[in-house]
Amino acid sequence: MPTVIAQNPSLFDAKSETDQVAVPEFPWMTVTRLDFGESFSFNDINKPLVDWVMEQVIATTKSYGLVTNSFYELEPVYADYWNANSAPKSWSVGPFCLTEEIVEQNGFLSTEEKVKPWWMVWLDEKLRVGSWVLYVAFGSQAEISVEQMEEIKIGLERSDANFLWVVRGKKGGFGDGFEERVKGRGVVVGEWVNQREILEHESVKGFVSHCGWNSVLESVCGGVPMVAWPLMAEQPLNAKFVVEEVGIGVRVETCNGRLDGFVGWEVLEKRVREVMEGEKGKEMRRKVEELREAAVAAVEEGGSSWRSMNEMIEELQGKQVNQLA
Repeated sequence: MPTVIAQNPSLFDAKSETDQVAVPEFPWMTVTRLDFGESFSFNDINKPLVDWVMEQVIATTKSYGLVTNSFYELEPVYADYWNANSAPKSWSVGPFCLTEEIVEQNGFLSTEEKVKPWWMVWLDEKLRVGSWVLYVAFGSQAEISVEQMEEIKIGLERSDANFLWVVRGKKGGFGDGFEERVKGRGVVVGEWVNQREILEHESVKGFVSHCGWNSVLESVCGGVPMVAWPLMAEQPLNAKFVVEEVGIGVRVETCNGRLDGFVGWEVLEKRVREVMEGEKGKEMRRKVEELREAAVAAVEEGGSSWRSMNEMIEELQGKQVNQLA
C-alpha cells in the first residue's frame, strides 16, 4: 500500500474518490482512493495512521530483509516485482497457518486430547447430513453498528444458507427471536473460535470476511471461497486481490462505495447465494482448491516456501560469517 501511494502521486490528484487510476507498474490494475480506506486521507497527511505507516516504511527500508506470510504461487507477479525493484529483499515463507500444522504433526505442540467445542460438533452434524455451511466473521477489531447487524441478520435469514456466525460480545442485540427463527440451520457464537479449524472443516463452503490478510490465507488454505466485506486498513486491497486478481471471492458493495457505508440485506443475500449456489460458486471453489493445493506444496520439503526459508537461512549465515571474518 505505501509503495503504491509513493510511486503513484496521481492518486492525490483524483477529483473523485471513485475515479479509477491506473497503476503503471501493473497496467491491468486500477485503484481508487476508496481502495486505501478513510484512514489514508488524501487531504490530511498529518493523520496518526499516516505517521505510523511512514514509520513502518522507514523501518522496512532500514531492514536487511522481510519475512512474508505468503507463498510464491499466490502472488508471483508481485513477489518478483518487489525483489527486482524494491529493497529490502522479501522471502515468502508461508502460509504460516500451514506451518503450524507441520509443527503439530511433528509433536512439538501438546497432543492432549481436547474437548470438541459445540460449534464443531454442529459442523460435524451438518457434514453428516450433507449440508454446506457459510462461515461469517469480521475479526476482533472492527465495530459493527446495531443497524448493520440487523441487516446482516435479515440477509443471512433470507439467504437460506446454513451458517455459523461468530460475533464479538454476541448477546447484545440477539434477543429478537433471530436465533429461534434460524434454529437448525444457523448458529451464533459469542466465544473465541479456532478459525483455521472451522475453515478446514469439510462442511464449510463459504466465508463472509473482512479480508484481513491472515483470514484470506486461512480461507485459501481451507479451500473456501469468500464474500469479501472489507472494513478498514489494507482490507480493501486484500479484497480487490481476492475478487479481481485470483477470482476466489465476490465483493460486498456499500450503499455509497465507502468502507464505512451501509450494506443492505439484499446485497448480502445476493453475494451469499453467488458463493454458495450455482456455477459462479462452483468456479470459485475450483480456483481456491488449486490455490490450496499450491499452498500445501509450498510448505512441504522442496516447495517454494521451504526453499525460500532455506535460502534466507543460508544468506544470513553467510552474512554472519563475513562479519566475523
